[in-house]
Amino acid sequence: MRITGGQVFDLHEGFLRRDVCFDGRLLSDSSSDGKIYDAAGCYVIPGLTDLHFHGCKGQDFSDGDAGGLETMAKYELSRGVTQICPAGMTLLEDQLIRICRVAAAHREADRPGAALCGVNLEGPFLSRAKKGAQNGDWLRDPDPALLRRLLAESKGLVKLVSVAPELPGAMEFIEAVEEIVTVSLAHTTADYDTAMEAFRLGARQVTHLFNAMPPFSHRAPGVVGAALDTPGCMVELICDGIHIHPAVVRSVFKMFGEQRVILISDSMRAAGMPDGQYTLGGQDVTVKGKLATLADGTIAGSVTDLMGCLKTAVSFGIPLHAAVRAAAVNPARAIGIYSRCGSLEPGKRANVVILDERLELKDVFFRGELVRGEG
Repeated sequence: MRITGGQVFDLHEGFLRRDVCFDGRLLSDSSSDGKIYDAAGCYVIPGLTDLHFHGCKGQDFSDGDAGGLETMAKYELSRGVTQICPAGMTLLEDQLIRICRVAAAHREADRPGAALCGVNLEGPFLSRAKKGAQNGDWLRDPDPALLRRLLAESKGLVKLVSVAPELPGAMEFIEAVEEIVTVSLAHTTADYDTAMEAFRLGARQVTHLFNAMPPFSHRAPGVVGAALDTPGCMVELICDGIHIHPAVVRSVFKMFGEQRVILISDSMRAAGMPDGQYTLGGQDVTVKGKLATLADGTIAGSVTDLMGCLKTAVSFGIPLHAAVRAAAVNPARAIGIYSRCGSLEPGKRANVVILDERLELKDVFFRGELVRGEG
């Protein structure tokens, strides 16, 4: 297949008018099987990677349901998200084991839909004071033995674990596991010094920056300031138009640079569904428009998929090239899959997304095969 006439994402040059050729993998421009796709007037970008989403299309990863996970993977692929790393919630150990086993079985069976490239454990090692939509009854102190059990049950799929660094044993936990998973600071009351110590010991990411953590202020910079002062620390950003003000989104890209920002959806099961009553991690959620809330008014995840978040970021003034990098390149690097996907370089998997001039999804190629997108 040869895609011609489009503006093609290039990591270093922005967008270039060139051809993209592939079979199951991306090939050099000189290669073609004779099939032509006319992308005139369109943008050609890599398939996106969502490393932090809980559910969509009525399903939730925390349910531990094999059919539900397949439904999620199919929907994500239809929205141009070709790699997924679904996130659990704060759950009891038995259920955490279940979701890890379901993920491992899904991966081994090569189920239809977006490629499952990891598991994100957002919980249970979080602060009660900043639990957000997490179930406070099931929170616990960081436990390296539990993480290793879950890593084994997932057959190595656990890639990310969130931790509040002020909890008892958190620093020892970070030292013990930072070589086998990415430790991300989250749902925390940590001050600047505590966060800096966590980064020194090996934490290297922040879960949904600004949400469920102290604010960034002139005398108390907190986790945000510590992340900014730690070269190489990546920061997740929910860009659904609800969680973060547009001015703050612009500020984050200016402060951290496009190399360090990871766009995430943090979507719940209501993504791709109508308004109504849903659940998240076993808690009741009301969805109206783009807003999902618990009974007490706490924001409970997002109902916008990652492609929608990319488009929202651009509407806030983020250059398209920077937004694509934050939704495709950076998350793939963060979970260790960039050698095989995340950019349009020869040799990588042919996961290619076509957007029209309004950034509406037009088509998706997955492993070289054409997949029609959902609107």
